[in-house]
Amino acid sequence: MRVLIAPDKFKETLTARQAAAAMARGWKRVRPRDVVVILPISDGGDGFGPVLAGLRRVRRVQTATVDAAGRRCLASWWWDSADRLAIIESARVIGLAQLPPGKFHPFELDTRGLAALLRAAARRGARNCLVGIGGSATNDGGFGLALGLGWRFLEKDGTPIEHWRDLDRLATVVAPGARMLQLKVVVAVDVQNKLLGPLGCTRVYGPQKGLRLRDFTVAEACLRQLAKVMRKTLGRDVAAAAGTGAAGGLGFGFAAFVGAEMRLGFELMAQEAGLTTRLRQTDLVITGEGRMDRSTLMGKGAGELAAQCRDAGVPCVVLGGDVTDRDKLVKKFALVGALTDLTSPKRARAGAKFWLEKLASRTARYFTAQAAD
Repeated sequence: MRVLIAPDKFKETLTARQAAAAMARGWKRVRPRDVVVILPISDGGDGFGPVLAGLRRVRRVQTATVDAAGRRCLASWWWDSADRLAIIESARVIGLAQLPPGKFHPFELDTRGLAALLRAAARRGARNCLVGIGGSATNDGGFGLALGLGWRFLEKDGTPIEHWRDLDRLATVVAPGARMLQLKVVVAVDVQNKLLGPLGCTRVYGPQKGLRLRDFTVAEACLRQLAKVMRKTLGRDVAAAAGTGAAGGLGFGFAAFVGAEMRLGFELMAQEAGLTTRLRQTDLVITGEGRMDRSTLMGKGAGELAAQCRDAGVPCVVLGGDVTDRDKLVKKFALVGALTDLTSPKRARAGAKFWLEKLASRTARYFTAQAAD
């Protein structure tokens, strides 16, 4: 068989490349004669930069900036000099994984550290920029990014607003006097949520970042006022677009303050990887990610890959760290497996590489038995 192994990251345990290597080892242990090809994937979140950089074979550079809490840091991004293209992974700057767990409340965090990377790309002569925005610690609607690019936010009496938690008093937004960025930005989003409402960034993803139920009213009011003032400023309702709720509203921020185009991160990755051609040369696809649930089928990499496999007539297996909503997943995948089918959640997290190899070997034995029947 010709097997394409194409997982996303197993968050906080394995990168996409490490997960792919573990799956390949487990599979080849049982079926050594199969032709196995490794293709780490990303939907725009953590790992987006290395995946895209690996496909393009471009070099990494670093820029001094600040993280979501305003602490100084060096952030990596990637530069394709041939195409004058910058690749930025927001999670490398303002990612939740960059912060000590529980130390900062989202009201204390913002996205201004990203502005330094965009400026650095522009200074290097970039014409285009791909930005993966998943995995953020923030919920500021791109307010910090805009501040870093020279936008000003004023109360009715002209008092500057410096923190996004005060945006409910926003009256006026003032654009930079001169255009700061002479480059086209395409943003890779991993979800299609809008900025506001029951399915907006605050209520759906805020709790993952530390927003509590009592914070929702304040956070939503701030982002609603920001969207209202920007609608008047730009003459269009940016917040109504799908994907503006991605990364705590950073999708909105890029669209409103940078004029960025939003695309599903998996689509961008698939285009770069020539996935359609690869699937024509494949008998079986194995994908996966750390947590598999109904959100997997709502724009996440593994779910989008399964959809492309169905269109190409190629069976797609998914191996996750933990699986919920299995009844929904089995309708979309040829086979669903989880590390927690083999061991406890605690042991699976501690030894993810070991258990993923074992799960891949078990899956290989299943397909060998199927072929024998």
